[in-house]
Amino acid sequence: MSRNASAVPASTTFAGLGVPAPLVASLATRGITSPFPIQAATLPDSLAGRDVLGRGRTGSGKTVAFALPTVAALLASGKPRRANRPRALVLLPTRELANQVADTVRPLAQAVGLVVTTVFGGVGQNPQVSALRAGVDVLVACPGRLEDLIGQGHVHLDAIEVTVLDEADHMADLGFLPGVKRILDRTPRGTQRLLFSATLDNGVDVIVRRYLDTPVTHSVEPVEADSASMEHHVLAVDKEHKPAVIRELAGGEGRSLLFMRTKHTAKKLARQLTAAGIPAVDLHGNLSQNARERNLAAYAAGSVRVLVATDIAARGIHVDDVNLVVHVDPPAEHKAYTHRSGRTARAGAAGVVVTLMTPDQHGDVRVLTRQAGITPQQAAVVPGDTLLRDLAGPAAAYVAPTVAPAAVGDPARPDARQRNGSARSSRPGQGRRRGGSGASSSRAGQAATHNNQSGQGRAAGGATSGSRRRRRPSTR
Repeated sequence: MSRNASAVPASTTFAGLGVPAPLVASLATRGITSPFPIQAATLPDSLAGRDVLGRGRTGSGKTVAFALPTVAALLASGKPRRANRPRALVLLPTRELANQVADTVRPLAQAVGLVVTTVFGGVGQNPQVSALRAGVDVLVACPGRLEDLIGQGHVHLDAIEVTVLDEADHMADLGFLPGVKRILDRTPRGTQRLLFSATLDNGVDVIVRRYLDTPVTHSVEPVEADSASMEHHVLAVDKEHKPAVIRELAGGEGRSLLFMRTKHTAKKLARQLTAAGIPAVDLHGNLSQNARERNLAAYAAGSVRVLVATDIAARGIHVDDVNLVVHVDPPAEHKAYTHRSGRTARAGAAGVVVTLMTPDQHGDVRVLTRQAGITPQQAAVVPGDTLLRDLAGPAAAYVAPTVAPAAVGDPARPDARQRNGSARSSRPGQGRRRGGSGASSSRAGQAATHNNQSGQGRAAGGATSGSRRRRRPSTR
């Protein structure tokens, strides 16, 4: 069974779709008054209690599309909270996405007296255990930590009334589907299930067939990254010119997102840009949870305009007004290109996607763009080209780094913690340690709140200083 979302009238309102009044009012306080296509398409079915399969790319408004029926269902059932037995479960792949989804669900839940909490790895479990023991209505969780807590007896899923799988295709990419199946097997049969995914490959279709009961399917946007609002460029650049070209692209006043293949190169590039007067923060798996949250909050708030990320970490990024996405390292396959590029041109806004291509990458990039279904504009560039200024926009003011540039991003001087295979966040106020280097200015990150229709209300905080203490040579 399927419906064409394009047939939904543009004048449709949340109230007209059947959303309870307290939730409509909660949305309005955040400036969300008109539903996006995927919301207008899915809400009549999801609010009626049907299983729904929603397909749409990142930025299409999927979070609000499943948050509203989830909270509405719990409100309608009126069942009491019980210790260690959540009433609704949202499963998703990354910590960042868990926090951002919770930020969207929480004000809706609070409007009707419900409680939301998150469960994910990378942080101590005791606060999560305490929250579960106190009673939770909506649990937003990553599969790994949730299974750990289930095994320890801290979570029981026999009271679940609604289950949501968000970014199911990415959970498949990360190998989470076996755990997802084990978790779904613990939820009661016959309860409502909502699945949102950009694609149905890599086993997602098996989840749909096994766990969704005659789902209503809504697909409102093409899977391909190309759209009228997204401009694609492939820039051929010699290796010796690439660092300068990256600096010019990242040096604009707008918000930019740079993608690297590895954690080490993401960290290194953020430090080098900061040393060049372009404050940048990094996002990758080696950061502590506090550092990840500080960096992402600083980027969302606009106190830092450049984020350097790896693929896996960036799947949790939901930030509006990203003007420029740069594939510094071209992705290995076209799905990664699609997901990376989807960080810009969100919610109908315009955006530019640039892929940097060195001479040895011509063949791979040609295959990549063909499989992604795009026809990019191509040009050869050198530092100072007018095209680079056009893509980056007006240049931002130089920001002096907080430490001597010679000590920042020097590939010949890996810090001791990196040699030990550990990356810890520094504490606030340590950005001036000897030998330290800031992934961003230690002054960045004034508190702000960034809410948006695509479903992410983010509390903005300070950027991590990312400072490091250089290990002294042993005298023994």
